[in-house]
Amino acid sequence: MEKIVLDAEDVRRTLARMSHEIVERTGGRALAVVGVHRRGAVLARRLHERLLELSGSDVPLGDVDISFYRDDVGLRSGSRQPVVHASHVDFGLEERTIVLVDDVLYTGRTVRAAIDALFDYGRPQRVQLAVLADRGHRELPIRPDYVGKNLPTARAERVNVRVEELDGIDEVTIVEAPDGGGGDSAPFPLGAEART
Repeated sequence: MEKIVLDAEDVRRTLARMSHEIVERTGGRALAVVGVHRRGAVLARRLHERLLELSGSDVPLGDVDISFYRDDVGLRSGSRQPVVHASHVDFGLEERTIVLVDDVLYTGRTVRAAIDALFDYGRPQRVQLAVLADRGHRELPIRPDYVGKNLPTARAERVNVRVEELDGIDEVTIVEAPDGGGGDSAPFPLGAEART
């Protein structure tokens, strides 16, 4: 059974609040937004639009693909190999605060990979993390700076983020994983956006 924890209006309000928090903490200066493919990139675009309105200054937007930075890429079998997308970081990172945006924070491994990918483009002054949903169960010492919603979950549950641009609807749901386990061994192809 799937339980909706954020509907479209909740997602809109949550991103508005997060954008205000980002401007309050950073002053909106020397700021750039970088999303993690795929849904993180969509959310980054939405935050970017709001940040442009709130800050009144230029805020570059980029996105990174983490396919080759994952620590499990060599361990995956044929059908579970990553779907590779292009990264777009067409601005200098130096002397900027980079707000890295992803849809769900779970073990921290995706964020670690995204930071590795980001540093291939330069050395930012600082990196901050913004996530729509934080479900806990960290395996790495990663903590978000901006959280849309904390979602305490069991490992046997999955958090699904759907966005209008890719899925036709904005919502965040929690569902019991099909195999009864919500860990990285769940039988979903790499690149599936529902996060375990």
